[in-house]
Amino acid sequence: MQTANLYLKKKCERRLHGGHLWVYSNEIDTQKSPLNGFSAGQEVLIKDYAGKTMGKGYINPHSLITARLLSYDVDTIFDTDFFSKRLQEALALRERLYTKPYYRLVYGESDRLPGLIVDRFADTLVVQINTAGMEQKLTIITEALLQVIKPKRILLRNDSSMRQLEGLPVAVNFIYGEPVAEVQLEENGVSFNALIQEGQKTGWFYDHRANRARLKDYVQNKQVLDVFSYLGGWGIQAAVLGAETVSCLDSSEKAINQIKRNAELNGVSNKVITYCQDAFDGLNALLKAGKSYDVIILDPPAFIKRKKDLTEGQLAYRRINELALKLLKYDGILFTASCSMHLATPELVDILRRCARKLNRSVQILEQGHQAPDHPIHPAIAETDYLKLLIARVL
Repeated sequence: MQTANLYLKKKCERRLHGGHLWVYSNEIDTQKSPLNGFSAGQEVLIKDYAGKTMGKGYINPHSLITARLLSYDVDTIFDTDFFSKRLQEALALRERLYTKPYYRLVYGESDRLPGLIVDRFADTLVVQINTAGMEQKLTIITEALLQVIKPKRILLRNDSSMRQLEGLPVAVNFIYGEPVAEVQLEENGVSFNALIQEGQKTGWFYDHRANRARLKDYVQNKQVLDVFSYLGGWGIQAAVLGAETVSCLDSSEKAINQIKRNAELNGVSNKVITYCQDAFDGLNALLKAGKSYDVIILDPPAFIKRKKDLTEGQLAYRRINELALKLLKYDGILFTASCSMHLATPELVDILRRCARKLNRSVQILEQGHQAPDHPIHPAIAETDYLKLLIARVL
């Protein structure tokens, strides 16, 4: 496909000069480069208003984020060699960080591969392609992954909401190797079985790895409640680290069954109690039953996915944190997290403060957590910095 020129409006090159990789539809000079002249995924040379070439990338004329920069070198050819070098660069970081092959291998823009996510489960790779430009390169990306990682199998989890925004079809299928329903992984010395075809996102959330490791200082001989448990990433690790009991609450029966299997896998079934219920309903039921806990973990899904959800989402964070505070014993520990990019850490702190004051309780923030380093932050792209955690002592 021929490389076309994409011209920006006057002064709209400033963000790219600052290191950003995206071009929005309202930044394009549609007189010089009409959007109906491009096809989804087409390679483009991105030029400023004066005609100076800023770099090379790809375009989707139907998307709000219309173009993404892949290289500042205009002579770059986006072939197997290009993707292999970028993958080797990403792999070098992960091998520096981790001794075992369980991690996010590629984190989109932060690894200079916008639109591509790859999670590694030893010899199994789970790939998400979220843009039309990367969709066009699927065969080349697959060749590069086979060359650099040499996996036994590659699963495409092309069922994200971002694909719908890009006008791409949704599908889940193996593109290499023998299909499997689940894989085993290891995190902080604890083993888990993850459902890669039917589980959430890629089947596991590596981003909380470092935060979950902090449990060791807080759960010894304690009664722990893990809310939004998913596969037990928090709860099973708490049990292995010496918690007296761990109650796991999740609305998915499939997730609850997997928690039981993961508890058995680690020899802690005698410590783990499960509740299959909506989180809010479940917490209220525990309150009515007179339950209380030494440590409570709140790791909810993103209550604020878009800016327009801000008010409703903040209310949900207040409700869930207030319920947790009611269930905490004196001198209890609360792990409260948010993966909503639109909720900044100071706002989460304020939500916790307001909930505590409403219940006439005092809070000390002991630690603040972040996404693990296999999810590096691109300093020019705020969207890559999304995960936050507060570890608080409640009096």
